[in-house]
Amino acid sequence: MKTVQQIKSGKNFNAVNLGTMNEVINYELPMGKDFTLKGKVFLSQALGLTGAEMSFQTLVPGQDSGFLHTHKTHEEIYVIISGEGQYQVDGEIFPVSEGSIIRVSPDGKRALKNSGTSNLTMLCIQYKANAFTEKDSPMEDGIILNEKLSW
Repeated sequence: MKTVQQIKSGKNFNAVNLGTMNEVINYELPMGKDFTLKGKVFLSQALGLTGAEMSFQTLVPGQDSGFLHTHKTHEEIYVIISGEGQYQVDGEIFPVSEGSIIRVSPDGKRALKNSGTSNLTMLCIQYKANAFTEKDSPMEDGIILNEKLSW
């Protein structure tokens, strides 16, 4: 089983390496006593995330996510990194491929299937729905510092 490697950490950051996107398939996520989800890795613990969760998952050709699911409070963004498949939300099924980005609200009944001939790898970002206001926009929250870059 593959593990996330720590690169560097400091007071205000954590950096990790999960390997190439082709290696995501080598992760295993224990889901209970008798079930392990192959090809899935969560990163919040390794990165010390405090406002979101993120995961990568690879599905082999013909594989689906195994179940429909919803969330109590989390909205999700799925980014298809490679491959092609079908995404299902609330009974609606549509094609997805590299570059597709899907946002699903907490109540959306969702699942993903690899309908292609190569691995499908995606990034999923979860965060509490309705947590951002206009004051949280990058243009309002970001502060440009008048400091010289030191590479």
